[in-house]
Amino acid sequence: MNDQMNHSVKCSVESCTHHCAHDHCALNEIKVGCSCGAPAKSCDSTECASFQLRAR
Repeated sequence: MNDQMNHSVKCSVESCTHHCAHDHCALNEIKVGCSCGAPAKSCDSTECASFQLRAR
């Protein structure tokens, strides 16, 4: 778990290497992308493109 908490970016994905305690992200900024390749029409079509799977 990363300890450099960014209070402006909230995230509950604990399997991400950038995840911090209290459901925050350690990155200064994140990139949000479309998971479907077409223009997003709902929240289900978006993803955090900054996600990196935490090593076990």
